[in-house]
Amino acid sequence: MYVGIDVGTSMVKAAAFDGSGRELAVEARPVGLALHGGVVEQDMEEVYSAVVGVLGALTSRVGEPVELAGLTGQGDGVWLVDKEGRGVRAAASWMDGRAHELLDQWLADGTFETVFRRTGSAMFPGCPGPLLAWFDRYEPKALDAATTALYCKDMVFRRLTGAPVTTDVSDASMPFLDPRTRTYDNRVVELLGLTHRRGLLAPVGDPIATAEARGEGLPAGTRLANGPYDLPACALGAGVTVPGDGLLIVGTCLASLVATTDLDLSGEPAGLYISTDRPGHWLRAMPAMVGTAALDWVLSTTGVHHEDVDALLADTSPGANGVRVLPYFAPSGERAPFVEPRLRAELTGVSLESTKGDLVRATCEGIGFAARHCLAAAGLTGSLAVCGGGTRSPAWMRLLADVLGRPLRVMEGEVGARGAVLAAAERYGVGLDAGVWTEPTSGVEPDPDRAAYYTKAYERYLERLGEARERVRR
Repeated sequence: MYVGIDVGTSMVKAAAFDGSGRELAVEARPVGLALHGGVVEQDMEEVYSAVVGVLGALTSRVGEPVELAGLTGQGDGVWLVDKEGRGVRAAASWMDGRAHELLDQWLADGTFETVFRRTGSAMFPGCPGPLLAWFDRYEPKALDAATTALYCKDMVFRRLTGAPVTTDVSDASMPFLDPRTRTYDNRVVELLGLTHRRGLLAPVGDPIATAEARGEGLPAGTRLANGPYDLPACALGAGVTVPGDGLLIVGTCLASLVATTDLDLSGEPAGLYISTDRPGHWLRAMPAMVGTAALDWVLSTTGVHHEDVDALLADTSPGANGVRVLPYFAPSGERAPFVEPRLRAELTGVSLESTKGDLVRATCEGIGFAARHCLAAAGLTGSLAVCGGGTRSPAWMRLLADVLGRPLRVMEGEVGARGAVLAAAERYGVGLDAGVWTEPTSGVEPDPDRAAYYTKAYERYLERLGEARERVRR
């Protein structure tokens, strides 16, 4: 069997596949997030223990030899480790907002735009540049104690294999990697005031690093590949490799990805170019902070259960009876298709007559409009695949197809883990049929009348968003 490991923000998963890509079994374990005052952190030992736990459960359950394993996980954030790969402090999550004042300063003085023009990376508070600069200013002892500033999957790879610390071009893409040379841009390091911390940046493995497992979770000697991180891994798992084709990941983060061979560093700085395992091929990424976390908050606040969402969506009409949601609930604001650290969610049109169904539909519509905005900015011209937790709701997928006004190739199951296996197979020269492995589960066509309605509603959404952005800048 082939094993894909996906170390997510709130859930760690391991999936087993047979040689044709059929999913045999999945094991999952939740991990905690500590949120306080805009700070979002994770316990590295809890995360690593969850990885070992799901791998042990999966290999015991399936009971077949592991041919090879691929590793992926959440990107960005800062995972400060010692020489053994153990955390010197809690990991700062990609959702962290503590560095927003530094980002505000860089937005004002032009540093933000300069970095984008050099690397194609529009920084946000939870990416390594601002976070490392914040630690250097306010918690320098943590940096002094660390050997390397890793990403999530890199910490796990180091612990599972004992191999030297490394990252890959996908994780390194934000914000220090030059996408043309596929090496760190030292001028960017200098612009962020981090030259004296340059040694903390992990060496870039290009192609992705490989090593054998030491026996924790995976049998000793199992071949393991480190990367890419979850966004490009999902693109691989969904078969999004042809320029113009796109992927929408409806997860904690609403990520829009479009395959491209064009590197355009002009226009409004937003999102990033993720380097892939093929030089000259990138993913134009608009990973919005908005996502299923916004819907989860609304469901929790209204007391609605996830299993009731489909029925509520079916019982409400497009437009949610006048209720509208700008779904920017993240404490660090928004990062794509624009950067606005102080932007927050807005609910309008609510009255005593509004129902729970109106609030749920309005939130789903708002997330759909945000996705449409991101996909347009990323340059989608071809087919669109969709994956993530949101695909479990057929009614939401129908709504999403209507809001986007285009057909959806729905990819269910562990798409990121699937992509991690395909990346590992490529690295080890194992002949897996990527076309068979990436067949969609189903397809959803938009309703022409509803799609026409939402095209007009989307224009009104953009107007409200523009007004909200103006307000937070005052």
